[in-house]
Amino acid sequence: MTEANSEEAAVRPVFYVSDGTGITAETIGHSLLTQFTGTRFQTDRISFVDDEEKALDAADRIRRAGEKAGSRPIVVNSCVDPRLSAALAQSGALMLDVFAPFIEPLERELGAMRQARVGQAHGIVDFDTYHRRINAMNFALTHDDGVAINYDEADVILVAVSRAGKTPTCVYLALHYGIRAANYPLTDGDLETDRLPARLRPYRRKLFALTIDPERLHQIRQERRPNSSYARLDTCRREVAAGEAMFQVERLPTLSTTNKSIEEISSKVLSTLGLQREMF
Repeated sequence: MTEANSEEAAVRPVFYVSDGTGITAETIGHSLLTQFTGTRFQTDRISFVDDEEKALDAADRIRRAGEKAGSRPIVVNSCVDPRLSAALAQSGALMLDVFAPFIEPLERELGAMRQARVGQAHGIVDFDTYHRRINAMNFALTHDDGVAINYDEADVILVAVSRAGKTPTCVYLALHYGIRAANYPLTDGDLETDRLPARLRPYRRKLFALTIDPERLHQIRQERRPNSSYARLDTCRREVAAGEAMFQVERLPTLSTTNKSIEEISSKVLSTLGLQREMF
């Protein structure tokens, strides 16, 4: 077998299969797969498998993927109907049922049998919570990069130099937690002093600062505006140093986003500022 064929054979097809969006299966499956760094995975999501015909079609697709890869597929399954799981199992894949390890202990503890209702995990169960998330998303978009400066209703205001991760973190906080998150980009004028910009001072208790490694910032800005003064490494170093000096003088809670995911950044913001929100 050639080296190329050996590498191809090493790929394991992984399918996240769900009777709903597939978010739960993919989230859990991804967390599991990251524990196995020596294997190459080719992942795919099959959503809304909510009847046996769709399950059998999915099983055929999964089986064909395994034959092509020359390795047994892995299925992370969050379908709640056992009949759908049985149909999927006809693929011959390794079946990992997201709910199976927890259902029986819960049934014993609660003294009640589960009701296998499709689409409950990510459906609109609580309209108040759903609308809070939508309103928070609108807030994040209208308060992006200092577009709006009325922060009275903000739960948190992220402060950082441009491209340090403020906007995606605000959107994540809004979408997943219903947090009204605004962000303020530090401009050259703001960085001329180590004190907070005047418009932020009344909201000090809502501030959370983000910083980033200058080399990483240079890479990000190069992708956005190649070979511009904005993207130059010396510009990035100067802005980051000035920003960090301000954060230190003002004693703002600060986190480097260099090697942090949006999920990690958001969790740190919530815990540091004591913001409590239910995700669903």
